[in-house]
Amino acid sequence: MLIFGFRSYVKNLAMLTLVCGRCHNPAAHRLSQITRKFTLFFIPTFPISRRYVLTCAACGSASKVTKEQKDELLAGLQSSQAVTPPAPVTEQ
Repeated sequence: MLIFGFRSYVKNLAMLTLVCGRCHNPAAHRLSQITRKFTLFFIPTFPISRRYVLTCAACGSASKVTKEQKDELLAGLQSSQAVTPPAPVTEQ
């Protein structure tokens, strides 16, 4: 008896502050990667597909994102966080 199937795994990549296209509010958006894997005897063996979803925290609307758009969003996140942190305060 051979048992096989599919299972989806969700990985949160980033939290971004964007203006929602549905509710038009500046709100947090979760960028997620959803990977569908083939399972054999309930053990995930290899990925079948991968997609990216951007979900608004205010209204819950979700939109599909291409890999190129995902890379642009993450690059924008990295460049905005490239600010130097303040120097540590020393006590005297």
